[in-house]
Amino acid sequence: MKLYTFNGLAKVLLGTALLLGPTSCSDFLDEKDPSNLTPGSFYTIPDHAEAAIAATYSNLRFYGDGSGIFSSNWQMLEAVTGTSTTETAQNSDLNNLYSLSYDGNTQHIINYWNGLYRLIANANLVLEKVPPITPMPDAQKNKILGEARFLRAWGYFNIVRLWGDAPLITTPQTASSEDFFPARASQEEIYNFIVEDLKAAEAAGLAWMDISGRVNLAAVKSLLSKVYLTMAGFPLSKGASHYKLSADKALEVITYANANPTVINLFPTYKDVHRESLKNRVEHIFQIQYNAVVAGNPMDNYYPNFKPVTFSGPGGTGSSVPTRSFYDSFEPGDLRTKDQEGWFYTSYFTNGNGARFELGAPYVFKHFNQTSNGSEGIAGTRNNNLNVPLIRYAEVLLIFAEAQNELGAPTQAAYDAYKKVRDRATLTTPALGTFTQASFREAVWRERWYEFCYEGITWFDMVRLRKVFNEKTKSFDNFVGHVNLNTNVPLAEKHLLFPLGIQEMLNNPNLKPQNPGYN
Repeated sequence: MKLYTFNGLAKVLLGTALLLGPTSCSDFLDEKDPSNLTPGSFYTIPDHAEAAIAATYSNLRFYGDGSGIFSSNWQMLEAVTGTSTTETAQNSDLNNLYSLSYDGNTQHIINYWNGLYRLIANANLVLEKVPPITPMPDAQKNKILGEARFLRAWGYFNIVRLWGDAPLITTPQTASSEDFFPARASQEEIYNFIVEDLKAAEAAGLAWMDISGRVNLAAVKSLLSKVYLTMAGFPLSKGASHYKLSADKALEVITYANANPTVINLFPTYKDVHRESLKNRVEHIFQIQYNAVVAGNPMDNYYPNFKPVTFSGPGGTGSSVPTRSFYDSFEPGDLRTKDQEGWFYTSYFTNGNGARFELGAPYVFKHFNQTSNGSEGIAGTRNNNLNVPLIRYAEVLLIFAEAQNELGAPTQAAYDAYKKVRDRATLTTPALGTFTQASFREAVWRERWYEFCYEGITWFDMVRLRKVFNEKTKSFDNFVGHVNLNTNVPLAEKHLLFPLGIQEMLNNPNLKPQNPGYN
C-alpha cells in the first residue's frame, strides 16, 4: 500500500488550528512553529479531534475527483454496468471501462484504490490519536470514534468488493512500520473487520439522523444490513444466517422510520431526491457532502454533450449518458422515466431558464441541481451545492424485501417494503399471493436496477448476485457471458474483480499475484 503522509491532513488541520489559536503577542511568541505539527504533537484538545474527523470526511470526495479529460472517478462504477454509454469517447481509460478492456494502468482504478486507502489512513489516525485526548467529553469522543469506524468500514467495504483480497491496514503507517509493505488479507477477514467496525459505531451513541451530514445511527444500521446482504451472496455465500442478519438490521431502520415518518421516509417526489434544500434529510440517510465554496457537486459528466441545459450555455461532456435500451426497459407508466419528474429528462430550458427545447435522447436527471442550473423561468444560483447520495431509505426497504424473501418466501412485510418503492413510481404491484419466492426475488432485483441506476450501486449488485438484468428479456442472465448492450461485449469471469494498479504492485511486491485474468 502507498504511504499516505500527514502532509495533506496537516494542511486541513492547520487551518483549524490557526483559526482557534491564541491572539495575544505573548501567546503567539510562546507558540511552537505550526509548520512542525505532527500527528504526535497535534492531537491535544477536542477541537483537534473535530478537525481530524472533518478531514476524514473530506476524503470521501475522491469519488468525484477528475480522472483525465471529460471524466471523473465515479464513472468507473457506471461504465461497466452496461446501462450507460458516452457521447464523446475522448477519454481512453473511460472507453476501456465501457468496453471492459481496462487493466492495472486504468486511471480510474488507480484513483479509487488511492482514494479509499487515503480515507482509511486518516480514519486510522483518528482512532489512534483521539482516545488519549484529555480533557474531552466522553460523548463527543465516542461519537467521533464511531464516525471514524463507519468511514473506515465504508472504505473497506468498497475495497473488498472491488479487488477481493486486499491489505487490511488498521493503524497509522510510517516508513518504519512492521507491515509497511503489507500482504493481502482474505475477503472473509476483511468482511469480519467491517462488521466489527460497524458494531462499534452502532454503540457509539450516534443520533438516528444528523442533518449536518455526519454519520448517524440509521446510516450505520443501513450499511451493516447491506454488508450482511453482500456476505450472504457471492463470494462468501454465507446464505440464510446472513440473510436473516440483513433483514433484522434493515427492519430496525424501517421500524424507526414507521414510528418517525417525518424523520426517515421516502420523499414524496423524485425531484426531492436531488433538491438541494433537502440534503441529509428524510430519505437521504448518508451522503457525500458538497458545497461550492469548498467543492461543488461533481456529477456534471451526466450533462448532455454541449447542449445548453445550464446557465453556462452549451457545455457538458455527455461522457455518461443512459443507454436507450435500459431507458426503454422500464415498465410503461413508470414515473421514473417521465421527463423532468423521475430519473431522466428528455427536454430542458435554454441556458437553464429559457425556452424549452428537446434533447433528442434521455439524460440522467437524478443528479441535476435545478437550484444551481435554473428551471423554467427561474435563473439558477450557479453554485452547485448538491450532495451525492450513498445510502437512501429506498435501499433499506429493498434490502429488507430481498433478505426476508431469501428466508423462505415473500412475507407481507417484505411485500409492503417492495410495494412502497413501486407506489412512488405510480406502478401497479401484483398481489402478494401471485408471487413465488423465485419470482419475488427477481422482482426485487429488477426494482433495484430501476431505483438505484446511476448511483454507483448496480455494479456491486451484479457481482454479489452473479446475475445481470437483461434489458431485452426483462429477466436475469448469469454474470459470465452476459453481453453489455452499450458495447456488445460479454462479461467474463475476470470482471468479477478489478485489477490492482500496476505501479502499486511494483511498489509493493507483497501484493502479488495480480487478480486472475489481468497481466
